[in-house]
Amino acid sequence: MTPEPGYVEWPAGYSPADSIACVWVSRPGDGDDNRVLPDACMDIVWDGASLFVAGPDTGPVPVEAGWGAAFSGVRFRPGRASTFLGPPASDLLDRRIDLADLWGERAAARLAEELAGSPGPEAAAHLLDRAVAARAQDARTPDPVVDALVDLLLRPSVSMGAVHTASRALSVSERHLHRRCCRAVGYGPKTLERVLRFQRARRLAGRTPSLALLAVRAGYADQAHLTRESQRLAGTTPSDLFKTTPLAGS
Repeated sequence: MTPEPGYVEWPAGYSPADSIACVWVSRPGDGDDNRVLPDACMDIVWDGASLFVAGPDTGPVPVEAGWGAAFSGVRFRPGRASTFLGPPASDLLDRRIDLADLWGERAAARLAEELAGSPGPEAAAHLLDRAVAARAQDARTPDPVVDALVDLLLRPSVSMGAVHTASRALSVSERHLHRRCCRAVGYGPKTLERVLRFQRARRLAGRTPSLALLAVRAGYADQAHLTRESQRLAGTTPSDLFKTTPLAGS
């Protein structure tokens, strides 16, 4: 019997929690509007046949999968993937690239063979978790300035203009901050701010009764601002994006 479609994630059990956002399994539904939306993260993904890295996205990415397809992955926290993968995150912007191009053919082929022999996508996800953990000792030291920037932008109370505030608080110029952020995250601080604000809106949507209130709580200037950003980052309006939440019909 084929498992029901859905998505589940859990904390890393082996790889370092300060670098890994979660380990996950996704089973897209046949005919659903399956899209990956920007979240400032990068993932190592196994789709049952290929092993690849999903770089940081700046817009929605369609997922083409038939009934019964499953994906397993490890998701890095914003700014941490390049310390494990090698190249600057900006080199992987809006790209999907074979893990072999980053970790080498031999290491990737060995891991892919193990994944192919796993009894299911959950087991495959645990194998990916272990594979990342095995590289933790050799990972580069993360950029403390970018870590501080991400921490600031993730705060629930963050306000518009936070990038300028961060630049002053971290005693670096905005130009210097932009360069370091691009290397670690894939794009500049202002795009990072937009993406993290959008993700905040997604988290709040299920318990917020109107789009106008959601815009305020998520840190947008107004509802029109939320609508523009939703169209840019998700390719749809907030009312359509959140149609399965209490915001339906707002």
